Amino acid sequence: MSMTVDQIVRETRALPDDVVAEVVDRILLEMHGRPDAAQAQAWSETVQRRVAEIRSGQVEGIPGEVTAAKIRRIVGRRNRTPSIRKPTRSMP
Repeated sequence: MSMTVDQIVRETRALPDDVVAEVVDRILLEMHGRPDAAQAQAWSETVQRRVAEIRSGQVEGIPGEVTAAKIRRIVGRRNRTPSIRKPTRSMP
């Protein structure tokens, strides 16, 4: 019998954070594959630059809860838990 998304989420609450991160990473890799070397390098450079900007005080981070609430407002899901679904098209 297949598990529902809610059941999967409940099950992950009992797992250590590193295991949950591994599960999420593997799901994303399964759905989207690995980025090519140029994409990986570009993302790495962007992440390093952004971390340096935050650490230096050049920019201020936005709490995840604030960002998630904004996203829910934009897509019209104010009080719903977002579902996990396979994308209908690949992202550039």
